Amino acid sequence: MDHFPIFLALQGRRVVIAGGGETALAKLRILRKTTARLSVITEAPDPALQDLATKGQITLITRPFGPGDALCAALVYAATDDPVEDRRVAKLARADGALVNLVDNLEDSQFITPAIVDRDPVTIAIGTEGAAPVLARAIKADLEARLAPSLGVAARVGKGFRKLAEALPMGRKRREFWAEFYFDTAPQVIEKEGESGLSPALSALLSRYLAAAPAPGRVDLVGAGPGDPELLTLKARRLLDRADVVIHDRLVPQAILELARREALIIDAGKEGFGPSMSQGDICALMVEHAAQGAHVVRLKGGDPAVFGRLDEEIAALTQAGIAWSVVPGITAASAAAAGIGQSLTKRDRNSALRLVTGHDMQGFAEQDWRGLARPGAVAAIYMGKRGARFIQGRLMMHGADPQTPVTAVENASRPDARVIATTLARLPNALAEAGGNSPVILLYGLAPRAAEAALPQLSEEFA
Repeated sequence: MDHFPIFLALQGRRVVIAGGGETALAKLRILRKTTARLSVITEAPDPALQDLATKGQITLITRPFGPGDALCAALVYAATDDPVEDRRVAKLARADGALVNLVDNLEDSQFITPAIVDRDPVTIAIGTEGAAPVLARAIKADLEARLAPSLGVAARVGKGFRKLAEALPMGRKRREFWAEFYFDTAPQVIEKEGESGLSPALSALLSRYLAAAPAPGRVDLVGAGPGDPELLTLKARRLLDRADVVIHDRLVPQAILELARREALIIDAGKEGFGPSMSQGDICALMVEHAAQGAHVVRLKGGDPAVFGRLDEEIAALTQAGIAWSVVPGITAASAAAAGIGQSLTKRDRNSALRLVTGHDMQGFAEQDWRGLARPGAVAAIYMGKRGARFIQGRLMMHGADPQTPVTAVENASRPDARVIATTLARLPNALAEAGGNSPVILLYGLAPRAAEAALPQLSEEFA
């Protein structure tokens, strides 16, 4: 992000536009919506500028821009339609200590003016850092169509009511009050009674919330999917947006955590096989502690919470503490990995069963039905199997598995940095060692990437 988006306070401050043509007028159309004091400096003002000056809406100075003209100005726009003159204006304005925008010159500008959706006091700014103005306009048009003009009216009335609403406790109850006002009460009242009905409706709503008992805390055990934010369920995204506390494991990437409310408390409860971990008891205690205080907690787990996610232990702790809970499924890593290599996890005439197994458990490397897995055509998704690859290889071959059985290791399934390591059972430990890396890996035993499937005999010879 080269341009940091902020909203600059302009009330009563001076903004200067150098230029007298259509470009300067275009900037004034936006700036006149602010409460800034607007000065236009130009030798040849457009008649429309003369009219604005006569009406007292701008201060018009009819001479070239000179030294000192930007003193005490918050912003300066160089909009003369002459690149050479714009650069001269910018140099003088910077010397006076002002931030300068050269119209249509992104590289030399100190700030940019975004596309704006105006529902005063609700303002949405859309910027693409000059990369795609057409895209910014398309987003603006979409938002203009989605947001009712009455939204600004409701926001203005709500703004004047904020002090009274502080009687509600901070956090969940206050958020729910405002959400009900803006998305339910206000649209209905405006449609039936107009703006005059908003204040009485807001007072009645506040009285109801003040009289209501405090909302109990709860915990949602949410699957974050394999890592791609676009693979989150709609329900998961909605709960992240509402949560007071998010307790996440190490498999949840920052891109998904960014979807949580900015005010939410984010707690890293990462666990790593054979590495540093927060104990399961501590995680359960954290959930109970925050929910008991009335917080809405999202326990965010990579993949699906019901697949090797210690879901039952956490549900038991919540139930014992009398905390309400729900489970939100997510896409598990096996599905994402198989999709990434273009394969189905089940296939007629190949495997009528799919095994989801773990490479290690609380006692160490996990024992499985190795004889069943070693049969021709068997397919398994092996979670947390990278460190135990040699153990898995040995057990399978001991029970008769073909050394040339394809195995595909998928690292960071579904993410931009995903890697596919196609090998065979005979080569599995060495192939993983050669690939290196310390990211999450799932092993797809019995599956090769679709592109390599036709070349399996040659693949076997290569890795023999």
